[in-house]
Amino acid sequence: MNSLTATGSSSGAGASGSRSFGSSGGVEMRAADGEGYLRADGFDLVNLDMQLEKTRSKVWLDQQRGASPAQPGELLEWEIDLAKLDIQNQVASGTFGVVYRGTYDGNDVAVKVLDWGQEGQESSSKHREAFEKEVAVWQKLDHPNVTKFVGASMGTSQLKIPAAKKGGSSHGPGQRCVVVVEYQHGGTLKTLLFQHRDKKLPYKKVVQLALDMARGLNYLHSQKIVHRDVKAENMLLDRKKSVKIADFGVARVEAQDDDNMTGQTGTLGYMAPEVLEGRPYDHKCDVYSFGVLLWETYCCALAYPNYSIADISYHVVKLGIRPDIPRCCPKPLSEIMTRCWDGNPDHRPEMAEVVAMLERIDTTKGKSMTPAVPEHSSQGCSCFGFAK
Repeated sequence: MNSLTATGSSSGAGASGSRSFGSSGGVEMRAADGEGYLRADGFDLVNLDMQLEKTRSKVWLDQQRGASPAQPGELLEWEIDLAKLDIQNQVASGTFGVVYRGTYDGNDVAVKVLDWGQEGQESSSKHREAFEKEVAVWQKLDHPNVTKFVGASMGTSQLKIPAAKKGGSSHGPGQRCVVVVEYQHGGTLKTLLFQHRDKKLPYKKVVQLALDMARGLNYLHSQKIVHRDVKAENMLLDRKKSVKIADFGVARVEAQDDDNMTGQTGTLGYMAPEVLEGRPYDHKCDVYSFGVLLWETYCCALAYPNYSIADISYHVVKLGIRPDIPRCCPKPLSEIMTRCWDGNPDHRPEMAEVVAMLERIDTTKGKSMTPAVPEHSSQGCSCFGFAK
């Protein structure tokens, strides 16, 4: 069964007149019209972007923070009081740290304990300086569709941290830092879509979820932040099943498997052609990813469940292939998908326009995804199950 169709659009280069910023892994970021965007794919402790300091000046940082540096002994505005933090059970682990559930000042939180490992003093100092500048910016973010950053700490000597179940390494309190974000009780969008792989989500719910994600991304872009890892797994749900965008910055706990870090288990399928090719890119890479995610939300399926890295790269970049939009998909929604995943980033809409398009949709005139039909049948709409 063929789940892919050609878009008919070129994967052309990015916007003219843009400038590039070097980044880890040979991938670059660009800034259109002279305005820079912050990287927010996670705090990569191995391939930390050394151009960070060159693209943002101290003056810009001070303007974002709106405050003078703290005096010795004082907490910066983003620093937490470790005495109020209680770390409980582990919920995830990765190469550079472990994620726990806990409470801070009586509120449920997710606690990321990050391990910087055995690095030299100069490298550690650079990590700390970059970390402090990043969290000073993220501390200012405030939007109902973005997971709230509670605070961070550069040390863990005062904490009682449970031993990692597996995978999480430890080099002592001096080499670790803590990041605290609000805890979401509704799980991930990926889990919700998997639960509805047979009985699809109502059309009204699909549009509501899409609006939540679009509004959150639009806010991040308005703050000059590029998420770079928009996917169902990074969309969290609160108790009311509203979406909160997670891992928009601070410190991403990398997976143990190298394939996970290269995106083979799902992230790669969301990558825009310019990112896959290692060309300069900007916030429009998030718009592309949103288009793929919108398709997945409507179909309750993964876009490329059984494709290798080479397959996805070749089909997406060289052939202009995209997920096959079901015939039953309402036109207003399908148009958003195709515009967002256009091969040319200049042709993709801004997220503000995507929000407006979604808000104009009359959900009483559309219908939800038709449940999957047997593979041998050619009738009706179909979607593709999650890869095991």
